[in-house]
Amino acid sequence: QVHLVESGGGLVQPGGSLGISCAVSGLSLDHYAVAWFRQAPGKEREGISCISAFDGSTYYADSVKDRFTISRPNAKNTVNLEMNDLKPEDTGVYYCNAYAWWGQGTQVTVSA
Repeated sequence: QVHLVESGGGLVQPGGSLGISCAVSGLSLDHYAVAWFRQAPGKEREGISCISAFDGSTYYADSVKDRFTISRPNAKNTVNLEMNDLKPEDTGVYYCNAYAWWGQGTQVTVSA
């Protein structure tokens, strides 16, 4: 059975940093890309970053480029998202996704 579990969300001030993680079980990330999505209140879920299983290449949406970094440390079944220079518009529930599977989400709130 496949499970994706996000962790590390919380409250952070504008300009601050936060790291969130996605632990994956039942699925090898050697064969599946992982993507991070977020959903702000009243808005549709949007894809913000992903990391390839094939060569580790990464993608970032313009809204997070140069501020967020996706990684898969030591090629294990965990994918991290390091978020810097956070803005209030980064507030939302962050979900990780691998193929057809989703995590339950973790709340990130950026507020003074």
